[in-house]
Amino acid sequence: MDWQTTKKDFKRYLEFERNLSGNSVHAYLNDVRKLEVYCEDLNLEIEKLTAQHIQHFLLWINEFALSPFTQARLLSGLKTFFNFLQIEYDLTANPCELIETPRLTRKMPSVLNIEEIDSLINAIDLSKPEGMRNKAIIEVLYGCGLRVSELINLKISNLFLDVEFIKVEGKGNKERLIPVGQQAIKYLKIYMDDIRVHQSIKSGKEDFVFLNRRGSPLSRVMVFIIVKDLAQKIGLQKEISPHTFRHSFASHLVEGGADLRAVQDMLGHESITTTEIYTHIDKDYLQSVITQFHPRS
Repeated sequence: MDWQTTKKDFKRYLEFERNLSGNSVHAYLNDVRKLEVYCEDLNLEIEKLTAQHIQHFLLWINEFALSPFTQARLLSGLKTFFNFLQIEYDLTANPCELIETPRLTRKMPSVLNIEEIDSLINAIDLSKPEGMRNKAIIEVLYGCGLRVSELINLKISNLFLDVEFIKVEGKGNKERLIPVGQQAIKYLKIYMDDIRVHQSIKSGKEDFVFLNRRGSPLSRVMVFIIVKDLAQKIGLQKEISPHTFRHSFASHLVEGGADLRAVQDMLGHESITTTEIYTHIDKDYLQSVITQFHPRS
């Protein structure tokens, strides 16, 4: 059993059987590569690795000042790798199986309130050609809770604005339908009918909704820049990114009493545990209300 062959087979497994995205596949293989480097230094063979070896590896990798989150993800990646080896190569035991994941403190994501979102949208300069596009971008990010990768890959053929839905392709190429509100529909239509229609579009890119000046789909970096520039323009003290609008979308739905399963479906979360973080945000909000307004607080 050698590293190169097992990594190649593991890559195929992740791509074709697990149907993971390119970024996820790269992360898994990067985890395995770290272990490979460690084993090569000590002349250890894959099939002879024990739980003690993995523990020593984790101590070694900890010298690089990795966060507990990174260590937990690394261990999870290695467990998946050895599970694969058990299935495909008849490895007798998974050396990661009994190793505990580092304890993690769940970090609450930053969210915006309605006034902050309105201020950001109102700061967009509509006198510029890209102004209406940027307004549609913010409305869709907040109105649908999209990841930035889902936004930049949004297709015209997946807009069903007459029935107030859009279809997006999320992680692992999984498609989902998301309701879209009137504000997002309004500015999407204005952008496409009044701005985008006058652009020259690169061949093969005609179906992408959001385009740059050269007629190509927007990059992730460009969306980050748009959001950061708006935050700077209004003097917003919070550190925000396009993902902040997704957090705000979910948090405001939960605050308003939305069913957690429905929010999970709209966000495209595999596990409801991921969605439950927004109930904690809601509790923090309620606590702040009591602290601010209750006479005995």
